Amino acid sequence: MNLEWAVHELDSFIHLAERIPHPSANVIGTVYRGSGSDLAAQAQIVEQILDRATPGWREALPEKGRQWAGLREAASRGRAQLQREDELRQNLGDDAPGISAANLHPWIWSGARSLWQSGHYVQAVRDAATKLNAETQNKVGRRDVSETKLFQESFSTDPAKPGKPRLRRTSPEDSDTYRSVQRGAMAFAEGVFAGIRNPLSHDVDQEMSEQVALEHLAALSVLARWVGESTVEHAGEPS
Repeated sequence: MNLEWAVHELDSFIHLAERIPHPSANVIGTVYRGSGSDLAAQAQIVEQILDRATPGWREALPEKGRQWAGLREAASRGRAQLQREDELRQNLGDDAPGISAANLHPWIWSGARSLWQSGHYVQAVRDAATKLNAETQNKVGRRDVSETKLFQESFSTDPAKPGKPRLRRTSPEDSDTYRSVQRGAMAFAEGVFAGIRNPLSHDVDQEMSEQVALEHLAALSVLARWVGESTVEHAGEPS
């Protein structure tokens, strides 16, 4: 994130959403400094910054009648978080490296992004898994199998057959490393779909914390990178 730009945009909204005396001397009360259209336009940018800087901020918004005041408070909090994030991490004793969903494999983040930013974490993980399945089908040119069976057949050490290409993470040599990485990819894919994707399909009302959802996306991202970096072996090619 461009920190200087983000802080400037937050400052702009904070300025526009300030309450000032009504410009008419005959009216008692206050108004927002910015017009409704200016506030709405700037809020569109601010909300996206806050989604990155302080996830979960929407849950703390006040009732609808104070929407600009509530968003102004959220913008002030987000500004402080951005400006003092390194200081907070160092002085609170947790300087562990973090992981950003936006830096996960593009297949995964593009599948999850819109729902993630609105706080729909379960559906975001579901959609990311669906995207991974679709991109893997595209890579091997198959529509007849999906999910666990797709990955089992794609990462199989058996030679490619007509209509059944294989994904090779390393050169198909007769070595322990080759067999190990292929077997590992098959087992990992089975675990991802059996342990993450499938349970999310059975209970549409379940809830999930942001941290757990991020861990699930990270697992999907590992598998996506293995697929993306693999070469495709077609029937008749030397193995």
